[in-house]
Amino acid sequence: YIMFFPALLGTGVQLVFLIFFMIVLAIAQSVYSERGAMASSFIACWALTSFPAGYYSGSFYKSHFYPNPSPDWIKVFVLTATILPSIAGGVLLSLNSIGLTYGTHTIPTSAVVTIVVIWLVVVVPLTLGGTILGRQWGGASDWPCRINAFPRPIPAKPWYSQRWFLVLASGVLPFGSIFIEMWFIFTSFWNYKFYYVYGFMMLVFLILSIVTMCVAIVATYFLVNSEDWRWWWTSFLAGASTSIYVFFYSVYYFFAKTHMHGFLQTAFYFGYTFLFCAALALVCGTTGLISSKWFVSRIYGNIKID
Repeated sequence: YIMFFPALLGTGVQLVFLIFFMIVLAIAQSVYSERGAMASSFIACWALTSFPAGYYSGSFYKSHFYPNPSPDWIKVFVLTATILPSIAGGVLLSLNSIGLTYGTHTIPTSAVVTIVVIWLVVVVPLTLGGTILGRQWGGASDWPCRINAFPRPIPAKPWYSQRWFLVLASGVLPFGSIFIEMWFIFTSFWNYKFYYVYGFMMLVFLILSIVTMCVAIVATYFLVNSEDWRWWWTSFLAGASTSIYVFFYSVYYFFAKTHMHGFLQTAFYFGYTFLFCAALALVCGTTGLISSKWFVSRIYGNIKID
């Protein structure tokens, strides 16, 4: 999946910038106190952060897979520009159809048209420009040592060194670092409480990033130490696995803390929760991959070649 992987990373970088800017904006301007201000600010930040998404995906694709000119970078650009809108649009349109069936409040058609126009006029050009500049400025390979042309055979290893176990175990600590904050977020969103402690959210976001980096590096170390060179997807999934535990917690919260019932409320709850968990997976997965790449480059950079 050499074209899909950079697109996921680019989208993850975009979401990291988006979360950071939204929290800073909420702290500095108190946009959460005005009706509709958070949604408008979110859409504006999402559109403007498309440039770093294209830049990172374009530079990563060229430096890691095809350093020579290749027309496949266009596919990477298209995937980067469409992954997040496709996921969000598919879920929201499905929930909108369910809402129309039940005759309840739905997203206005004018709002949908406005978002599509913003995507065509702002997001797509910024992603394209970022991809082109990423290939030109950041596409140089910087491997610290020589790479084997033929992959080495991977020896048998115990179950606790298997990739699936490392991925699942890596998500426990990051989830533990945000467990309390998850309760406040779910309560404010589903029980209509007023959330205003965005300074604390910034602190929790930084803690989550640091813990995710650490566990991804540890998982990568265990994998490489067992002579398994397949650490790319493992490091990404090690960070992304945090969203699995968040989703399990959301299931518990639905049955234990809410009074929702019926297909309509259940669909809306788990639809929005799926969007939240998917975004969290991209953020934590990208953080884990970037930190693991730095770690591998550092340890192999100490190899002395005669």
